[in-house]
Amino acid sequence: MSWRVTVPCTRAQGESIADGEDLFPLSAVQPVVVADEPDEARPDEWLLHAYFEQQPTDEELHRLRELGSGEPEVQHLEDTTDWVTRSQSGLQPIRAGRFFVHTPMHYADRPADAVNFEIDAGLAFGTGQHATTAGCLKALDALAGNGCEFTNVADIGTGTGLLAFAALSLWPGARCIATDIDPVAIDVSRDNAAINGVRLGHAPGELLLAVADGMGSPMLSARAPFDLLIANILAGPLIELAPDFAKALAPGGTVILAGLLDTQADAVASAYEALNLRVRDRGTGEWPVLVLQS
Repeated sequence: MSWRVTVPCTRAQGESIADGEDLFPLSAVQPVVVADEPDEARPDEWLLHAYFEQQPTDEELHRLRELGSGEPEVQHLEDTTDWVTRSQSGLQPIRAGRFFVHTPMHYADRPADAVNFEIDAGLAFGTGQHATTAGCLKALDALAGNGCEFTNVADIGTGTGLLAFAALSLWPGARCIATDIDPVAIDVSRDNAAINGVRLGHAPGELLLAVADGMGSPMLSARAPFDLLIANILAGPLIELAPDFAKALAPGGTVILAGLLDTQADAVASAYEALNLRVRDRGTGEWPVLVLQS
């Protein structure tokens, strides 16, 4: 990749990039798009970075203006530029509870007192997943800290596989399945599992990966009911999937829901409370994480 375009954006715009499956529908080759927060003192002033193999077209620049909130700055990179390193260099690690999640750029920063995961996936790791992933990791850490035990776990909309990895690190004897509607996400999760030494398979302590739209997979049906179900997706799908999630949850089971804004939390919680799940933790901040129990 030899061209980089940088566009100012708000935090909300940067967070939303993680959920875009086809941001440039008219582009023959999709650019890699990441977002970062360059100044912690200005938490709402983010930047979008798009990396192109060829000089971006006027249509692509127009699309970036729509995704952000400013004028694109176009830069031609030298042919020797390692664009993966460039794209991940601004992605700060996540420290959430006992977990530390980093790109390869921050390998040397791993703390000795943490459960460390390396996630080499710029799109999923470097955008909105930062806030929601950190919240999910904290929720998992809190459940383990409170003595909760789980033996059958599902991570729906896994993205990078990270939350499934974290669950297996906390409950190493559990059976775990991670699914995503995007086959590329499953390939990424498989690669990340290899990087982090996560065993793949059907046995306890191993991770099963599958492509699935929501709960529509024979593998999910065969594994149900789950005593822990994790879904870091979007508010709309979380509401739509509420009946399927409730049906797939074991009595007394726990569900962690993320990917929703604080303004959407009541609607999501109500959809599950109507199915006799009770809210144990509503989370805080702009991107809260709901923890419910059947």
